[in-house]
Amino acid sequence: MSYQPILLQILLQQHQWHRYGIFRAAYDDAAKKVDRDLVGTAPSRAQLHRWTSGDLKRLPYTNHCRVLENMFPGWTAEQLFAPCPDDVLSRRRPAPRPVVRRPGSGAGAHERDAPLADVAGVFGTRAEFAYAMPPHAMFDDAREIRAAGLSLNLICQQYPDQGLHRLIESGTELQCLFLDPDGAAIKAREREEGYTDHHLIMLTKLNIEVLSRLRDRLPAEAKDRLSLAVYDETIRFSIVLVDAETCVVQPYLPQARGVDSPTFLLHKSPDETGLYSTFERVYTELWGRSRSI
Repeated sequence: MSYQPILLQILLQQHQWHRYGIFRAAYDDAAKKVDRDLVGTAPSRAQLHRWTSGDLKRLPYTNHCRVLENMFPGWTAEQLFAPCPDDVLSRRRPAPRPVVRRPGSGAGAHERDAPLADVAGVFGTRAEFAYAMPPHAMFDDAREIRAAGLSLNLICQQYPDQGLHRLIESGTELQCLFLDPDGAAIKAREREEGYTDHHLIMLTKLNIEVLSRLRDRLPAEAKDRLSLAVYDETIRFSIVLVDAETCVVQPYLPQARGVDSPTFLLHKSPDETGLYSTFERVYTELWGRSRSI
């Protein structure tokens, strides 16, 4: 007799909430709508594994059930922890890609697929992205993080030092590529954004110092897992790659602060023909021209 996964496990996969950090962010978002006192009460990683394994003898606590029912409207807690119905299980297969007509084509003209090229989300500003995808949701269970940009505030200012220390000590590889604070490109960017007080230079130096101190505090066997480097080229994108499957891209717009830039969330496609591979290549080439610090 074949194993039938429980409904909760399948719904988490369909919503792309199966990674623990992302699940916790979605749980807290639902908890706010149920009772703000429930924010921060998500199950531990081990508890979530028990929830999705189908081995529970009874339902979780009532408050957990209330939040889960808010996360998955239309399903009761009893249904969520029961074997997944066959019709829901069949929806695990990828949905058909949208079809569009070639420009100028009429009815009956040849049609072609129009895939989203790995794009999973688009946000008007970095602030909107950070609200929808907080750093802990991206990084808490990551095994590899590669980032290139200007000051890398997402890592250095928005994610706690102790969290980075824990990640690296437990085996996570972290590569951070900063715009050289002593180079010509960052001065040009300051002029473009209208800064006259060396704000970007000082912020970048501060963030490099933050990670350098962190590296000094790491155990000897973990220090090589934190790599820092700088580059001095016209900045076009901030790129963050997580576990060779997720990419966050933020372009730098003329005469606009980075925080006002749109943000694109990419998930790598199996055939590697989308934008993830494009921006991974940009990152790799930029890292290859960088100077280690």
